Amino acid sequence: MGLNAFTVLGNTAKMTAAVTPPTPIQVASTTLGGNQYRIINLSTTTACFLSYAQTAAAATANCVIPTGDGANAKNCIPILPNTDEILSFVPNGFFTAITSTGTADIFITPGDGL
Repeated sequence: MGLNAFTVLGNTAKMTAAVTPPTPIQVASTTLGGNQYRIINLSTTTACFLSYAQTAAAATANCVIPTGDGANAKNCIPILPNTDEILSFVPNGFFTAITSTGTADIFITPGDGL
C-alpha cells in the first residue's frame, strides 16, 4: 500500500445489494496482486454486508448477515449507508452483498492508496 491518494487500477463495477444477494462480481486490478478497493454505498438508508472471496462460490457462501459470534459469525463486512471506504481484500476478488431490507447500489473500484 502506498502513501499516495487513491489511484484507480481498474474498472469500477456496480452491484445492487438486496435481501437475496446478487451473483458475485469479480473486480479485477490492472496490476498483479492489487488488493485495495474503494467501496461506495450510494444508498441513503440501507446498510449492507459485503462478502468477498477468491472465488464466486466462496463469496456466495460467505454472504450471510452475522447473528452473533462463533458459528454465527460470518466472513463479511458491514457497509453503512452513504459510506465511502478504502479497504484491502484478496487480489482480483469476487464480491456480493446482502441487506436486511431494501436495496443498496454498491460501487467497487480497484486501486492503491489512501
